[in-house]
Amino acid sequence: MDELTSHPWFFCGIGGSGMLPLALILKGLGAEVAGSDRSRDQGRTPEKFAWLEAQGFTLFPQDGSGIASASQVLVASAAVEDTVPELVRARELGCARMSRAELLARLFNAAPARIAIGGTSGKSTVTGMAGWIMHETGRDPTIMNGAVMKNFAGPGVPFASARVGAGGCFVSEVDESDGSIALYNPTVAVLLNVSLDHKSMEELRGLFGDFLARADVAAINLDDAESAALAHLARASVTYAIKATAAMIGVAPGSIVDSPTGIAASVIDQRDGSTNALVLKVPGRHNLANALAAIAGCNAAGVPVAQCVAALGNFVGLARRFDIIGTSPSGVTVIDDFGHNPEKCAATLKTLKAHPGRVIAFFQPHGYGPLRQMGAELAESFARELDPDDVTILCDPVYFGGTVDRSEGSERIVRLIGEAGGTGEYIPAREDCGERMISLARPGDRIVVMGARDDTLTTFARGVLEQLP
Repeated sequence: MDELTSHPWFFCGIGGSGMLPLALILKGLGAEVAGSDRSRDQGRTPEKFAWLEAQGFTLFPQDGSGIASASQVLVASAAVEDTVPELVRARELGCARMSRAELLARLFNAAPARIAIGGTSGKSTVTGMAGWIMHETGRDPTIMNGAVMKNFAGPGVPFASARVGAGGCFVSEVDESDGSIALYNPTVAVLLNVSLDHKSMEELRGLFGDFLARADVAAINLDDAESAALAHLARASVTYAIKATAAMIGVAPGSIVDSPTGIAASVIDQRDGSTNALVLKVPGRHNLANALAAIAGCNAAGVPVAQCVAALGNFVGLARRFDIIGTSPSGVTVIDDFGHNPEKCAATLKTLKAHPGRVIAFFQPHGYGPLRQMGAELAESFARELDPDDVTILCDPVYFGGTVDRSEGSERIVRLIGEAGGTGEYIPAREDCGERMISLARPGDRIVVMGARDDTLTTFARGVLEQLP
C-alpha cells in the first residue's frame, strides 16, 4: 500500500456515496487526502462536510484552488465534466488522474482475502451483511460500501460507509453499470442477480460471467435464472436460494415468518443437513435472499454457516434501505428508502404491501436521463405493486446543473402510472409534495420517501414525520 500513501490525493466530489468511503479508507491507511464538492459549495448537507473536516480532510471550493502540486493524484468519476476547474488545473500541472473504480480496484486487489459483491440489486445490503459477519467473527475486515452501515455508525461516526480493518480481508460491492467490475480480482465472487439496468443483457452476461470465472470460489443465487445460467463458469461455488432445491444453502419449507420490521427463517445447509434459526431485523423476502447471499459468500471465505447466521441476528441494516424514520402520534410511519430503479422500488413496495395499511409513495427521480431510460418500467412497478387506494407522488427530477435535456420529466411517469391502472400525482416542488402527503395521511398509513443521489431526502423524510399529527 506504500505507493498509495506516499503522495497526496484530491477527490473531486468527495461527499459522493462512492467517493466518501474511498477517501475514508485512504485516510485510514495514512494517506493525505483533500477534496471539493459541488454540494458543499451549494450549502447542501453542511453537517457531512463539517464532519469530514473534523476527521482531518482539507476541503476546498470547487474552483481549482485545491490542486496545487503535480504530485497530487486527482480522483474523479467518469461523469465529471472536463470543464470542472479541478480537472482543468490538474491537466495544466500534469497531475495523474484515477477514476473511483480504478482506485477501489487497486485497494481491493492488494488485500490478501477479497470478497466482491456483484449483481444488479442488493449489493450495498449484502456488502453490509458480509462485512458485519466478518467483523463479528473476528476477521477485522476493511469494508467499502455505497451506503452508511448502521452497525458501524455512531455519534462520532455518522457516515460509516467504510471501515478500515487490519485483518487482511476486504469486502466491497463492485459495479457493473460502468463496466468497472472487470477490474476486480476476488477470491470470493458473490453474484446476487442479473437484470436490465444500465447495459444490455448480452453485455451483463459477459461481465458477470467473467467476474465468476476470475474468482477462486463463487457464491451464486440459483433463484435468479440469469445467475444460475452463469454458474458453470465458476471454478468452485457455494450456491444459495430460497426456492431452488438444488442450492447448497437454502430455507426450510414453511419456516419463513414475516413481520413489518423483520423476517425469520430456518437456514438449511444441504451439504451436512444442519439447520440454523435466522432472525433478521430488516424486513422483506429480498432481505432474506440478501442474507443467504452474505452467508454463502462468507462461508466460501471460510466462516462456518452457524457463525454467519448468528452474526446476522445483530445486523440492523443500512441508512436509506427501508430505513424506518419513525411513527407519528397518530400512527403514520415514515420510511426512507434508496429505491430508484424498477427492481429496487418493487422490492420496497412488495415489503410494504405484505402488511396492512395504505401506502403513500413519494418518488424523486435521480435525473432526467435515468427517467427517460427506465421511466416506463418504473411506472409499471408503482402501478403493479400498489393498490388503487394507495398513491404515488412524484416531484421534478433532482438537478445539480449541467447540460442534460430537461424537456420530459415526472409528469410522463404519472401519466403512465394512470394508464397502467395506478394512482399518481405530479407536484413539481418537493416541499409541496411533503405538504400533500401530510394532508393525505391517515392513521395506519405508511409514507415511503424514495430516490437516490440526494442526501437531503433523509432530512425531507424527517421533516415530514415531524409535521405529522
